[in-house]
This record gives sequence, structure tokens and C-alpha cells, in this order.
Amino acid sequence: MRFRHITAWPCLIEYLISMTKHRSLQLFSLLAGFVASIATIHSPVVFAQDATASISTIDFARQVQPILAKHCYACHGPYAAEGGLRFTNKEAVFSELDSGFHAIVAHKPGESEVFKRLTAEDEDERMPAEAEPLLPEEIETIRKWIKQGAQWHEHWGFSKPQIADVPKVDNAQWNQHPIDQFIYMQLKDSGLKPNRKSDKQTLIRRATYDLTGLPPTFQEVEAFLNDNSADAWQKLIDRLLDSPHYGERWGRHWLDLVHYAETNSYELDGPKPFAWKYRDYVIKSLNDDKPYDQFVREQIAGDELEEVTVETMTATGFYRLGIFDSAPADRTLSRADELDDIVTTISQVFLGLTINCARCHDHKIDPIPQADYYKMVSFVSDIEPYDRKGFNISYDVSPPDIRETFTRLNQEVNGWTTELRVVERRGIVKMSAEDQRKTEGRQRKQILREKLKDYLSDEDWKQRLSLTRKINANRKSIKEFPDRETVLCVARSNPNPPVTHIFFRGNPHVPGDEVSPGFPELFQSEPPTIPRPKTDAKTAGRRKVLAAWITSPENRMTARVMVNRVWQFHFGRGIVRSSNNFGQVGSPPTHPELLDYLAAQFAQNGWKLKTLHKIIMASQAYQMSSSMNEAGFAKDPDNDLFWRFDARRLSAEEVRDSLLAVNGSLNRKLYGASFYEKLPQEVLARQSVPGKGWGTSSEEERNRRSIYIHVKRSLLTPMLSVFDFPDTDHSCEARFTTLQPGQALSLLNSEFVHTQAKRLATRINQMIDGSARQKLTAAFELVYARNTTPQEIEDVMDLMRKLETDYKKSPEESLQLAFLSMLNWNEFIFID
Repeated sequence: MRFRHITAWPCLIEYLISMTKHRSLQLFSLLAGFVASIATIHSPVVFAQDATASISTIDFARQVQPILAKHCYACHGPYAAEGGLRFTNKEAVFSELDSGFHAIVAHKPGESEVFKRLTAEDEDERMPAEAEPLLPEEIETIRKWIKQGAQWHEHWGFSKPQIADVPKVDNAQWNQHPIDQFIYMQLKDSGLKPNRKSDKQTLIRRATYDLTGLPPTFQEVEAFLNDNSADAWQKLIDRLLDSPHYGERWGRHWLDLVHYAETNSYELDGPKPFAWKYRDYVIKSLNDDKPYDQFVREQIAGDELEEVTVETMTATGFYRLGIFDSAPADRTLSRADELDDIVTTISQVFLGLTINCARCHDHKIDPIPQADYYKMVSFVSDIEPYDRKGFNISYDVSPPDIRETFTRLNQEVNGWTTELRVVERRGIVKMSAEDQRKTEGRQRKQILREKLKDYLSDEDWKQRLSLTRKINANRKSIKEFPDRETVLCVARSNPNPPVTHIFFRGNPHVPGDEVSPGFPELFQSEPPTIPRPKTDAKTAGRRKVLAAWITSPENRMTARVMVNRVWQFHFGRGIVRSSNNFGQVGSPPTHPELLDYLAAQFAQNGWKLKTLHKIIMASQAYQMSSSMNEAGFAKDPDNDLFWRFDARRLSAEEVRDSLLAVNGSLNRKLYGASFYEKLPQEVLARQSVPGKGWGTSSEEERNRRSIYIHVKRSLLTPMLSVFDFPDTDHSCEARFTTLQPGQALSLLNSEFVHTQAKRLATRINQMIDGSARQKLTAAFELVYARNTTPQEIEDVMDLMRKLETDYKKSPEESLQLAFLSMLNWNEFIFID
């Protein structure tokens, strides 16, 4: 990224660091550390698996099973039982081993072979074999579990939801809402208390960003602060959910999951035509509060539903979002990889399972045999491959009269062209052998132009001229025809797809046993009934069956997975942290009863996401303060029990959109083709062909929200990437959250941010024809949506005086740099 040199850097850095005495402590004083060569911080936040160790009773599902899955399943899992030991069910664990010993003896760690092997000093005896030994705290967890009776439970994710009664708690404020009751019960059991409720200023900022991805205005904040009605909070939530910007904010979450991009990756990174229409479909579906089960069915089987519409066809663009090698060395492998991407995305996004891990062999951890993977492949094998010419991926959705006219013109051209070839052939056969050969190659046009008339009768020549005129006339009409509207989708599928084989070690060149479409065994579902396609069928009908199963109320995963995602995007992490993996190596739920309760409510309420938002945001848990307290941090440093609300940094899109919003330049236009951000030549030069595939957009278009930026896999927008925009080659369940100097450089010194600071100065100068203090007061209202304090004004005035005195900046320049500094404060970048 190109940076503008600022001679006032030392002054700005000194000022920002000095702001530690204010609430708006400057996060990006990291820049000072960068300048001083302090080590970079660039790693995702890592959370401990066991933040409930302080609870005296060991919980098998949350504390023991993850240890077994991580360290033991490779040799003692679903498909391996060395020494006769298998850690997959209670009967197997407590049975006698091949050696005659017992792996687990309840209440007696010293007699349990597992514990003796874990603590053995002899490396040949110690388990796990040929691997690092367990951590002392992991061994202690196993010891305590055995000592307490080795209570065994099947993996929670593979069991049907158990809807527990909502507990009654002894805190009146926390006994009014099911979410609060479940959370308070666990807090009390752990000896913790929840934080107090946040103030209204914090709540409106939190809710507005959560639901729209944009900051509240000063006027909106004042209106909420002055609304003393009992339902003020509910009215705020309703207003935000009705905003068209809701779909933009939550649509971006979904696009992360389905690895949305508008190009194919690899070196050529060619375009995916009209991919942006799928993005708009997602935004509109969320704004319309389309039931989630319908949303899923449309994406998986939009071309197979009873009523196929432009909208449902657009939804099947879901299948075309993956990477595509336009010049593969191995086309068979490339096709297998394409289907693997589809199965991976479906299983992780909708089911929270890593079925893709069974592509080459039985799943090493979860009870998913290799056959289950290929049964899923069989469901989607009717989809014709992605192709560069667009026959399989582009569907004409133009108005019927335009389609009919275009089809007629093309059919006439094809018919006349066939007639023309017959006429020309009558002359070509009379030519010399050499000229005949030339008509078969690049010289055809020249030979026909120069010699054909000599070999045709007058009648044939007139017929040729007539046919040529009609063909040219139609082609001219086609060129002048209005552009047809097409969508990226499953335009063609095979109603009789080829037989699916299990590939030996995942190698498509070594097919094994045949399989038919089927559901993973762990669901214990009835085998699917696949309809026999009719003679005129255009699809196999298999994906419609798959979609119906995924969205069935009996499916134990779908509602759980989506509820967990909504919770994650509100609270910063899911009840299950590993939101794409509900399997045995994934993170166990911290509040399993709450998850199942909300999943049941979600389905019963018609799969409505906006209803789910209202339920979650009405809770005390959502409205808690993010402040620290020593007791909570000591017992639960990762906040697994939700004793406080986790503060968060703005996402990449929120940073960019907020800059545009506060200076008044944000273009709030909804939907439409993507725009191209202005990128420096240094960035464009990273491509094999610098600048290829990156267009130019007007300033008005570039002021649109970040979700509308063209997503080119080989050329992601630097301003977004530095703030952890996700990898678009794979499903992203949760973005990294980093704090690193590149962010400071972008916010303090990038051309883009300086432009936004200048626009902010222009806006305020147009609003206020007065003193610098008056303009700073207006800036606080625009940037932070609140009134300022005299001390804050004085601090910023000190900065301006220093800039003017020490760095010879004009009053106008110092004011603009003061605004720039305000765009760097924690209060702007973080949400409490």
C-alpha cells in the first residue's frame, strides 16, 4: 500500500500515547512500537479448551472427550482399536483389553491402564506412542474424571437435542429471560456473578454495529438516550432490523462462510460472470427475513424446486463460488476437487461436520466412513462442471419476449449457415485438391472469396448471396439487441449422472466400490428415496432430496449450527467455538442446554433469523458491560461462561464503511454490480499480468459499502486485508482478530484514510463557520456520536498548537490532522 509521508508523525505518536489518561486510549500506539522495532503482534486470539477447570466435577463432553479425540483417536478411534481399546463408546472403553487389563476402572486411576500409560516414565510404555506426552493439566483432568467415577456420555453433537427445562435462578433480573437463566445458573455454579448492564450510549453503538455494520448518528443516539419508555430497546432493535443495511451486514457473514469471490483463483484468476447477483440474493433474502430453511433449499436445489424462479436459480450460484483451474493438468482430478469443494462447503456450513476429512480414508476422529463422503458426492454429481464458456454456469433470465426473439434469430442463423455450407460444398468439390485442402484451414475465407464463384452455377451463387445477406442481417440484429440478463448458477445438470465410486485413497484414477446417494451413518436416518427422472427431466432431483433432509426438523445439526453462528456474530464466539466443526475434535459447547433450547425455538418460530436476533438481544447477557473484574478474569479468563460482554475491534468492512459514514460521503445505494477500489500500481504489480481484471469505478461508486467491492482472489483490497479480511479459497467460520502495525500504518498514514480525514474537515467547515473549538465539538458528534468534554477539547487543541509550532502546519492542516487522530482512537475502532 502506498503511504503519504507525514512530517508530523512524531508529534501525532506522542499525542496518541498521551491519550492513555482518557477512555479513548489509542490502540494504534502499536505504531510507536513498530517504529521502535518492537515485535509484531499478528496471531489469532487463542482460547483455552478448558476454561471451566475451576468447576469441581469434571464434565466428560467438555473436558475429557476433546483430549481423547485429539491425542488417542488415531490408534483407538472409530476405525482403529489397537490392543482392543476403542474410545468411541462406553461399552468399548470399559471392556477387557487384549492384555487382560481394563483401560478404565471407575474410581481407581491407579488400576486404570490408560492412566498408567499416560504417566509412564518409560517412553516405550508411555502413551500416546511416538508423540508428545499429554500436558500435566490434561493428565490431571483424566485422573479426576476416573476418580469421580468415569461418567461416560455419547458425543453431544451426534445425539438428538435434549430440550431441558428453563432453570429458575435466584436473581430477579436474570430470571426473566431463558438465555439469562441458563447463563446465570452456570455462573452461580462457578462462583461468579454477571457484569452490570451497559449504559444506553454503549448499547446503541453495540446494537447498531451488530445489525447494520454502521455507526449510529449523534441524532439517533440522542433520540435513544431521551426515550424513557419501557420498550425503547425493543423499538431500537426493530428499527435496525428493518434497515436495508441489516442484509448488507449479515450478508457479509454468510459470504465468509460460502467463500464468496468473483474470480476463479489460480494464475489466470478469470472472472465469475455476474457472481455479484448471488451476493445480492443473499442480502435481499436476509432483508426479507426469508426463513432459513427456505434459504438453504434454494441454494442447494433452487433449480429442482416445484417452482423455479430467477431468484432460486440465482441462489444456486452457491455451487459456482469455489476456485476453478481453467487449464488443469489433470481434468479428472480437477473435477474431483470441484465436487470436494461442494461437499466440504455443504457439510461444514449447513451441518457443522468435516465430512471432507473422509475423502481419502475413513474419518480419523468422527464416525464418518469413507463411503459417507462419496454418498454425499453422489447427491451433487449431477451438476455439470464449471466451464469457461459459460454453458454450464450462465442462465438467461431475460424477459420472455427478449429470450424468444434472441432464440429465433440464432436458430435462423444456424439453419441458414447449414444451407450455406451445402451450397459452398457443391463448388468446393469441383476445385483442385490443393484448394480443397486450403478450404479446410485458415485460408478458407480467402479461397471462397477468390474462386468459389467460378465453380458454382448462377442459381447457387444467387442462393449463396441471399443466405449470406440474411445471416449478416440477423447477426447485426443480435449485436444491436439489448444485453441479455444472465445469472451465475447451475445452468445445466445431468438427469442421469454417472455412477459414483469410492476412490482408493481419494485418487479419482483408482475407482473402487459403487455408492448411491445417502446420508451420513451417524444421523441414523432412513435411506433417501431418489426419484426416477422423467424422460424430459433436466435434473436428477437428488439435490432436492438432500435439501429436504438438511432442513428437516428431525435433522439434529442444521438448526443448532445456524443458531450457534448467530450467537457467534453477536457475542464474538459461538456457544461452540469451532462453528464449522461440531465433531469430536471440535470445541464442545459451553452451554449445551442453551444451544438446544435456542435451536428448538428457532425451528418452532419458522426459522426466522430476525426473531432469533430479537430473542438474543433482549437478554441481559447481550446487554452486559464489557468491563473487567478480578474474580471473573481469575476463574474464567476466556469468558467461556459469559460473565461479561466481550469488546471487539471493528471488522475490515466496518472500519472502511465507518470512515465514509462519519464524513458524510458514504453512498448507501443497495445492490448492483461490484465496484473497483482505487489501488496503487505497487499493489496491482503483484499480479502475473499487473492490473489485469481490475477495472476503474467512479468516485461515487467507490464510496459505496465495502460489501460491494469487487472480490478478486489474487488481488484482495489491502485496506480490507490488513484488518483480517478472510481467505476466499475456503469457508471462513470466524475471522482472525489481530492487532498489528500494518493496521496502524493504514489508519494513520494511508492515502485512503487521509482522503477521508480531508472530507471530514470539509464537511465540518461547511457545517461550522466558527472557531476550532466549535469545529472539534462538531467532530466529536460526527465521529463518536456523543458530546465532548472540555478536557478532550483542550487535549486536541494542544495537539494542534504543537503541530503549528513545531511542524509549521497551517491552522487548516493542523485541524485536518486532529481529525485524523480522532479516527485512530480506540473509541472509533472498538465496540464495548
